[in-house]
Amino acid sequence: MKELKTLVRKNIYSLKPYSSARNEFKGEASIFIDANENPYNTPYNRYPDPLQLQVKEKISKLKGVAVENIFLGVGSDEPIDLLYRIFCEPQTDNVVSLEPTYGMYSVCADINNVEYRKVSLKADYQFSAEDLLSASDENSKIIWLCSPNNPTGNALNPIEVEKVLQNFQGIVVLDEAYIDFSSQPSYLQKLKEYPNMVVLQTFSKAWGSAGVRLGMAFASPDIISIFNKVKYPYNVNILTQRYAIKLLDNFASVEKKVKEILKNREKLIKSLSKVQCITEIYPTDANFVLVKTTDADAIYNYLINKGIVARNRNGITLCDNCIRITVGTAVENKQVISALKSYKK
Repeated sequence: MKELKTLVRKNIYSLKPYSSARNEFKGEASIFIDANENPYNTPYNRYPDPLQLQVKEKISKLKGVAVENIFLGVGSDEPIDLLYRIFCEPQTDNVVSLEPTYGMYSVCADINNVEYRKVSLKADYQFSAEDLLSASDENSKIIWLCSPNNPTGNALNPIEVEKVLQNFQGIVVLDEAYIDFSSQPSYLQKLKEYPNMVVLQTFSKAWGSAGVRLGMAFASPDIISIFNKVKYPYNVNILTQRYAIKLLDNFASVEKKVKEILKNREKLIKSLSKVQCITEIYPTDANFVLVKTTDADAIYNYLINKGIVARNRNGITLCDNCIRITVGTAVENKQVISALKSYKK
């Protein structure tokens, strides 16, 4: 890895961040007259903790990662955008990513006017580290790896992931939004081994809280400190922080739901294998299943008419005639299977 200072945009590295009232004072007090807050409507009249320390302490204990290695944002999309703003000089730098993968990597590249280089997955939805590294050059700042990958569902080959981490001189982002559904371990425990790695996780999937919009980024303290410089001062509101604390205190319930989803996934795959209009079911480590169909557009529209919304992935690289099906409840899955079995060309 290159020296962090040389990877970060010069204006960002020298940036003096906004100093909020809650940054300047830490501790307990009985009267707050520092931030021009309304004295009424407690507790929502007060600005939230800009660094969300209570939430991070609970995440730290659960994940075995120090508080200094944790950043919280508005979904995973906030740290994705911040990575561009921190490391990529518009119209100069570039990033490298697999194709197909999560769409926000390319959207944020376009927003930030950064070249986005695509390297196609192989037919089995795996990748070659050599291909990714060959697509990079001196101006390549980030490599994006989503594992388990969206929309394909499979976990990426860890041997190839390690090659990228060991040989790329920029930042390697491992997006683990679906890691709780995978048999493969998280890369969180390798943060010290790879100072150029950023791991993204989320409360949206396994934690069942997509509507709350809370994402996590894990990285070296030096990278996290730059995240905190560039983010908006109060990016995670007090309602979200309080909800997250309650959720983290009830982790056993989350584990139970994940086990239920995995059980439902297994049954769903077994049932999908008996559906005539489905020609292939791809291996999955996520809470969804990608299937190849006889006619994705027609089947998608048929399901819509039945009140069932799936995700049509037809037309995406390596996903011709594919539909992505999220694992639902046992009742929902039965209704989906029943509808698919009734489909006639």
